[in-house]
Amino acid sequence: MNFIRIIKYTPWLLAVMALYPAFLFFSVGQPDENHVNLALRKAVDHLLRENGDSVSRIPGAVRIAENTWSIRPDAAFSYNKLPEIIDSAFGQHHISTPYSVTVRRCLDNFIDLGYQQNDLSDSLPVPCSGREAPEGCHYIEVTFEQRSVAAGIWAAGLLLAAALAAWMTSRTGVPGRTSAHEAVWTTLGNTRLDISGQTLLCGGEYLALTFRETKLLRLFAENPNQLLEREFIISKVWTDEGVLVGRSLDVFVSRLRKKLNGDPSLAIVSVHGVGYKLVINQR
Repeated sequence: MNFIRIIKYTPWLLAVMALYPAFLFFSVGQPDENHVNLALRKAVDHLLRENGDSVSRIPGAVRIAENTWSIRPDAAFSYNKLPEIIDSAFGQHHISTPYSVTVRRCLDNFIDLGYQQNDLSDSLPVPCSGREAPEGCHYIEVTFEQRSVAAGIWAAGLLLAAALAAWMTSRTGVPGRTSAHEAVWTTLGNTRLDISGQTLLCGGEYLALTFRETKLLRLFAENPNQLLEREFIISKVWTDEGVLVGRSLDVFVSRLRKKLNGDPSLAIVSVHGVGYKLVINQR
């Protein structure tokens, strides 16, 4: 029983695991505006102090585009220290969005130096580090990687739908059935029947039964290895319909035979002109 429960709930557990990357996607979105401002000002303060400057004014960072920020120190700074100091400042303010950094000339916005965050993890030096720093006024520009929110929502929606479907399956073992009833199983050979849930567990597979299929199989299960006359079966299974149309009994027996095909210990045997019986071979 415990093993069967584990199998039933496995799809749900897998769906939760599949959703985890989607939650990570949203957790690494665009950083908070105040955090970026404070982190960049902290970085500039550190840069100036590294150059022995503890008196120059620390300007505020300016958002010049949706994902781009600019800050202009009032004094010269060391580019060689820039990557380490900015990365440390972002870490202190819990900014984890990937970014790139450029150092531009104040006069014409030309890029003199620059690197990407992933350059910090390479074994090679950060691009342009160790070279002679350009003279004149320069400002620092930081651009954060833009995430496709629409694509993320779409992917998360699909994963949520898969999780919901898996949850439905885990409740009863039959896709699309949401009943939370407690299954009561009837054993037939190597097969089990949940009458209230209209579910058949045969050959390791959960199969959905119709109301009439369930009622017919229950009648056979209550009278194993006994020949049941056609009139008796009809009166028990179709009594609420008043009239049996055509060869409905034969059609339903054929359906049950197909669904019980995975259990060789069961067989619905027909006796021509008389009726049917469920033969159970105990092995």
